[in-house]
Amino acid sequence: MFNKIYEKIKKFIKENYKEILIYLVLLIVLTYHLPYYIFVGGGTIDLEKRIELKSNEEGSYNLAYVKQINATIPTYLLSFILPKWELEKVSSYTVDDSETLSDVNNRERLYLEEANSNAIINAYKLAGKKIDIKSNDYKVIYVSEDSDTNIKIGDTLVSVNGVSLNNNTEYKEYLSTLKVGEKLDVKVKRNDKEVNCYAKLIEVDNEKVIGLYLVNIYDYEVEPEIELKFKSNESGPSGGFMLSLAIYDRLISEDLTKGRKIVGTGTIDAVGNVGEIGGVKYKLMGAVHDKADIFFVPKENYQEAIDTKKKYNYKINVVKVEKLEDAIKYLQENN
Repeated sequence: MFNKIYEKIKKFIKENYKEILIYLVLLIVLTYHLPYYIFVGGGTIDLEKRIELKSNEEGSYNLAYVKQINATIPTYLLSFILPKWELEKVSSYTVDDSETLSDVNNRERLYLEEANSNAIINAYKLAGKKIDIKSNDYKVIYVSEDSDTNIKIGDTLVSVNGVSLNNNTEYKEYLSTLKVGEKLDVKVKRNDKEVNCYAKLIEVDNEKVIGLYLVNIYDYEVEPEIELKFKSNESGPSGGFMLSLAIYDRLISEDLTKGRKIVGTGTIDAVGNVGEIGGVKYKLMGAVHDKADIFFVPKENYQEAIDTKKKYNYKINVVKVEKLEDAIKYLQENN
């Protein structure tokens, strides 16, 4: 029986080998991933689907995101023809050549976790609701090749020179007071044990650093309770600001949306500062496509957003924000 099947397959290949070769070549050409991303536009996500907390909003809060695809040979070539398709090397998103896409994705998931905790903390504090921060983990997600340290990826930073640091702002401010070349005593938690390490202070792009990439993850209890439901393919820090704004509106009695569709983007730190993001023009395109009324944007990205609005004659209110309170104030005064 098996001999008959083998002979039939052999005969089929012999009679059709040219067609089979053509098919295989086409398959490779059409599906082989090149080391590029292609940005093809933007979209929005209604945060009603991500936040489990009672809402009285007539309008909606929405995250802006960039649509991207892994480049294949056909899409790579199309990116040189289609004006709104932008090509970007994968290496632009890795810290160094040794990193893989898996490393990038894992880091982006940690960034999302950090953004979510910052968003909740800021919203509850501003709304005057109960929040009890139990602890925070300052996790190392990358150690630079330029660093001089025995700290490892996965370590949790406990203190630097005996000083406990509660957030990234405090961490950067403390390092700025030290001298370049100074050897620092760094205590970390590794495998549930405290370990004494060292790190020399270096200077990169006029900033004093020790060559660590860190995220700050809080452990907290809140009242009323809240649950966030993000999909496994959603990651990154750029939705933190809008998430915090949406949560804040659910915690107060007033409806700030007034029936409007509000879209925005920007990171948020532990004290409510809204930070720069990438791909703002595509996010604005997505907001316009989804008929948003307002587009909130960090101050660092504001000019690019305005230039894009003028270029395509978009009819949307582009609003610059530096802190979470700026957005709240705008919605209260413009309703």
